[in-house]
Amino acid sequence: MSARILVVDDIPANVKLLEVKLTAEYFEVLTAYDGPTALEMAETQSPDLILTDIMMPGMDGFEVCERLKASPATAHIPVVMVTALSDVSDRVCGLKAGADDFLTKPVNDVALFARVRSLARLKLMMDELRIRQAAVNQQDVISGGGMEEITGTGARILLAEASVLNAERIKGYLSEDDQIVHTERNIVDAVAATNRQEFELLVVNLHLGDEDGLRLCSQIRSQKHTRHMPILLILEEDELPRLAKGLDLGVTDYLIKPVDRNELHARCRTQVRRSRYHEKLRQILQTSVSMAYTDPLTSVYNRRYMNAHLERKIMEIAETAKPVSILMFDIDQFKGVNDSFGHKVGDEVLKGVAKRASDCLRDSDMVARYGGEEFVVIMPDTDERVAARVGERLRQTIARESFAVASQAQLIPMTISIGCASTRDPMETSESLLERADEVLYKAKDLGRNRVVSSELGLIGGENARAVGQ
Repeated sequence: MSARILVVDDIPANVKLLEVKLTAEYFEVLTAYDGPTALEMAETQSPDLILTDIMMPGMDGFEVCERLKASPATAHIPVVMVTALSDVSDRVCGLKAGADDFLTKPVNDVALFARVRSLARLKLMMDELRIRQAAVNQQDVISGGGMEEITGTGARILLAEASVLNAERIKGYLSEDDQIVHTERNIVDAVAATNRQEFELLVVNLHLGDEDGLRLCSQIRSQKHTRHMPILLILEEDELPRLAKGLDLGVTDYLIKPVDRNELHARCRTQVRRSRYHEKLRQILQTSVSMAYTDPLTSVYNRRYMNAHLERKIMEIAETAKPVSILMFDIDQFKGVNDSFGHKVGDEVLKGVAKRASDCLRDSDMVARYGGEEFVVIMPDTDERVAARVGERLRQTIARESFAVASQAQLIPMTISIGCASTRDPMETSESLLERADEVLYKAKDLGRNRVVSSELGLIGGENARAVGQ
């Protein structure tokens, strides 16, 4: 995959070297020679990844990273620190500043390219979530700065480590950081553990006894419920060539042995925070989609979504040659409920009617609130004769049992009037089909309410109605 990379270093030769390497791998490269310029370019050029040196005059890489992560406009951009500093404490400082990784000069090309691709892929996924949310939410997309409110401790972590001694040591380190650690010694038991409970992070040794830790990573990524769980791989320095394969499989971070407790803490917190932020984005998106397409009172679909869905189903007739039918129904004398008992009781009745309607229809049918006390049911692959029978069943369901409302001691009897219309014409508009259903709905009301009237078959349900097909 391609990505836009911002390289930041005060030494032109270092910038040029990284630019040549990245360009050869078909990445687009932007360059900056100091911290302030990097911050400005990060906000205006929207890079997918930032590679920054630490030792720079004026504003060092730590401050650049902290400012990037503090700004809502740039906090979601992955940052990799590239430096000659090799002390563990420097790596920990970089990770605490918000860096996603820390590469030591001279940079191992395999590790560099694998890390760049992995983080760029993560950035792309996060961007898609943000864009999709912005498309369905009337409010502003969640800012990257929202990560500042998310902690990286108190997480349930799965540790896959064959060595009992190593497992106890790593578990002890993580417990110091208030993490909750569950350990397994082989792939089968580790996968089984993920099926029993949820984890926010997998820490796995590349060598699980005689088993390959990457095999576990692959299985974790292939399961739907663990597909997005971050994975921290522990390996020896001479095993870096295998890291590229691990990152391709979905490993999100790695730690070189010997394991330093502070670096382990920092990397685990970073992965947990990012995972929680990702989950927060997905939940907000899910809520936004729900708010955009469902009626907040009755929890059935709203008119906006119903119109789009009906248009699609009519268009599909050209391929399936199967009819589409709709029922439009209205609650009889609903104004009297509001006048007699108040709008709160009226709302309860609306919710009850919507629930009964949803419960007595097929999974393939769709119920939507059209407006006020009026609803529409869309039934794909259904001719008008069948739709009319469904309408009669729905009418009886509503009329058969009065509605119990929490604030009222008495039961409230309700009925509905239904208009039924169908089409086999892929060129008919949804407006036309709705108008035909609306016309026969008013006929049902004119005939005394609590009726089903079909545009093709006439009066179907209610008093003095004939059976469908007579």
